[in-house]
Amino acid sequence: MRISVIICTYNRCQTLPKALESVAALKVSELIEWEVLVVDNNSSDRTREVVEDFCYRYPGRFRYVLQPLQGKSYALNEGIREARGDVLAFTDDDVIVEPVWLQNLTAALHDGKWAGAGGRVLPERMFLSPRWLAVDSRHASGPLGLFDRGPEAGRLAESPIGNNMAFRKEVFDKHGGFRTDLGPRPGNEIRNEDTEFGSRLLGAGERFRYEPSAIVYHAIPENRVKKEYFLNWWFDKARTEIRQDGIPPDAVCFAGVPLYLLSRLIAWTWRWVSAIAPDTRFESKLKLWQVTGYIVECYQLSSSARTVKRNCTARN
Repeated sequence: MRISVIICTYNRCQTLPKALESVAALKVSELIEWEVLVVDNNSSDRTREVVEDFCYRYPGRFRYVLQPLQGKSYALNEGIREARGDVLAFTDDDVIVEPVWLQNLTAALHDGKWAGAGGRVLPERMFLSPRWLAVDSRHASGPLGLFDRGPEAGRLAESPIGNNMAFRKEVFDKHGGFRTDLGPRPGNEIRNEDTEFGSRLLGAGERFRYEPSAIVYHAIPENRVKKEYFLNWWFDKARTEIRQDGIPPDAVCFAGVPLYLLSRLIAWTWRWVSAIAPDTRFESKLKLWQVTGYIVECYQLSSSARTVKRNCTARN
């Protein structure tokens, strides 16, 4: 069995070596042939130099791949095309993987029972949560890049996340790659390229395994532990979900916005202004910003559709 580890990176030459050192120290069975592809998404710093140093120090283990078209999904898809493995494991350039991460994450993917797998993503060991943040809530885990569904292994009924997931390579031939209209790029923080892919596979009947012993530790820089970052993240996340799934076809709308969203807007506004506990108050504010993101994207989609319709009518 061959495994390819794919790491996409952009302008993180200062922190990238720490991630690559942890990957280089992985403990993998001698029966498994494995490689590490570092996909440089057109960095302007010393990224290439850093990766080529690892290629020199670990010959045959690391490979440098350049994808000049900026956007994480382009980089991910380039890594898939270049990978030689039967199983593709994905992680990020700002994590530390445990030595048995790869072995445990991919152990169940050597036959056709499971299409993919996901492991736990925990905060770096020294992280301290501020008072206003309930770190074990879903609204905290998303912006911090965390994923923890408990200590029990078993079937995973949701998509794993991009910094700790693996798939059999054949599923990309069957279902396609990552959507290039999703995924972060310079100047645009629209995400969901990973969860959209996982949801697509689940919708097609594929099965995922949750492996809690496959652990990575995610770095949490200071700029992420700010209320503004969380609010913007959930606003953009909501816009992405509408862009991904569209407006529910049976929804009753006003100006293209489902009425149920307007009622949620009122409800979460009230909960926000009336909450007393700092973490409860901020959780309500995050929900409010999320609903606002849904509303903005619904309106924009509806407005674009009306413009296209008018243009078509005018031409006819």
